[in-house]
Amino acid sequence: MEQDNTSQSKEKSLYYTGEAKFSPVPLTVSSPVIKPIDKNKLRANAVESMHMQANQQITMLRKQAELIMQQVKDIEERLKISELIYTAEMKFKPVIGQLYHLYQKEDNTFLVSMIAPAEWGRSKTFKKFISTVKLLADHTWEVLDKSSLNFDDFEEATPLNQDV
Repeated sequence: MEQDNTSQSKEKSLYYTGEAKFSPVPLTVSSPVIKPIDKNKLRANAVESMHMQANQQITMLRKQAELIMQQVKDIEERLKISELIYTAEMKFKPVIGQLYHLYQKEDNTFLVSMIAPAEWGRSKTFKKFISTVKLLADHTWEVLDKSSLNFDDFEEATPLNQDV
């Protein structure tokens, strides 16, 4: 008798007896088509999405790194020109936010002046106009016309502080 119950329960488990909408297989002609999942395709799509997302993030981080490196370069250039200006001859106390002009004199020393190149007239006391600069609040100098300035020319300028 017990064998009959177990064989009946095994036979019952072979057939779905629940509601048709929850059936794992179509029960009628009008039932929606149930297709097996292609796990390889699913995995390939997931891997492709993962690589695309990772590449977008890497590209964004590279752009951020390039921006940071450009900012570092700008600060280094500002520091270099500032050290050069503080070794130059300056016969006044500079005011933050004001424009000044950097010149190279005949003896290859430098001069900071309030007089623009066009304002000198015949009494020009410099060999070469270097750049127009502006004193910033942190006491570094911003170069306003970088086109006329080549920072490689000033490598020989002695820095004030070697530890920086």
